[in-house]
Amino acid sequence: MKIGITCYPTYGGSGVVATELGLELAARGHEIHFISYAMPVRITEAAERIQFHEVEVMNYPLFDHVPYTLALATKIYEVGINEGLDLMHVHYAIPHSVSAYLARAMAAPRRIPFVTTLHGTDITLVGIDRSYLPITRFSIEQSDAVTAISAHLRSKTLELFEPRCEVEVIPNFVNCDLFQAGDCGERRGSLAPEDHKLLMHLSNFRPVKRVVDVVEIFSRVAAKVPSTLVLIGDGPDRSAAERLARDKGLTSQVRFLGKQDRVHELLACADLLLLPSDMESFGLAALEAMACEVPVICSRVGGVPEVVRDGVEGFLVAPRDVDTMAERALRILTDSEFQASMGRAARARALDQFCASKIVPLYEILYKKVLDKTV
Repeated sequence: MKIGITCYPTYGGSGVVATELGLELAARGHEIHFISYAMPVRITEAAERIQFHEVEVMNYPLFDHVPYTLALATKIYEVGINEGLDLMHVHYAIPHSVSAYLARAMAAPRRIPFVTTLHGTDITLVGIDRSYLPITRFSIEQSDAVTAISAHLRSKTLELFEPRCEVEVIPNFVNCDLFQAGDCGERRGSLAPEDHKLLMHLSNFRPVKRVVDVVEIFSRVAAKVPSTLVLIGDGPDRSAAERLARDKGLTSQVRFLGKQDRVHELLACADLLLLPSDMESFGLAALEAMACEVPVICSRVGGVPEVVRDGVEGFLVAPRDVDTMAERALRILTDSEFQASMGRAARARALDQFCASKIVPLYEILYKKVLDKTV
């Protein structure tokens, strides 16, 4: 199949999943065309059967806000016609499904069907704003198929929008061959002293990710166990987290690495991942750590309990309860056998439920159903 994929190319779950899906589909023989305003973050080198089409937006003094939705619709239309796309797969409803709908209308009578995958805040935050709710519902209903990344998100979509269409759950996934435990050797030594436990956090540092809470949790852990905290990613709350680390005298033990391309190599070195978010529709960072045999401590929110079982692959704690999260972290980090057993369980969970080899074929089946309906 020739498949177009549109996503936000930034350091967030929806863009990561969309990019990894494209890479997996290309490896399975499909021709993939990414359409966005920038190269997706996880595409680090040229790959066979993958092309990128940049959306160029005109800056004009009349426009207070750049009309990206229209420029994207035009680009989807052009790529769809010129490259003979079989279908589009858009990730994150606003504005991508709207643009795909416009492109499909422009292409008539040739039909370019589109699949919309809902990722979370496009439903629970942006989509329900009264400025966007009607168009979000419309674009969902006009999609040729709709998926959600967790049962929790599907339930919220049905509750908030009451769409007149099916919403199928296809969970996020991880490349279990890429994300796995390994001998970190020199890399671990470059991240932390040999006698330190290594805690990690991976996100886009938005307020919902509670990066400041990560530092608070770590300060309690570091007071009892020699430790280093590595934070991967960047975003609006980085400055606040850096300030707190300085105020607590932890500058030498807290490292901000910024955005990283090869996160699997870093996660494989961790002893524990912290994900204390206020909301997660799935918790992709937790899954990626689990595949690397790393226990996780997460907030018990959204779709996270569908991924992490409390006391098995890690611990689930009420959001913002930094004291309990720190206690759970110490429970893991002070018992090497317990840490190892949780790590093995985490890897087994990823292998059993969330490997790309199990999930990507579900998208292929969905694509075939969509194409069969449009013939």
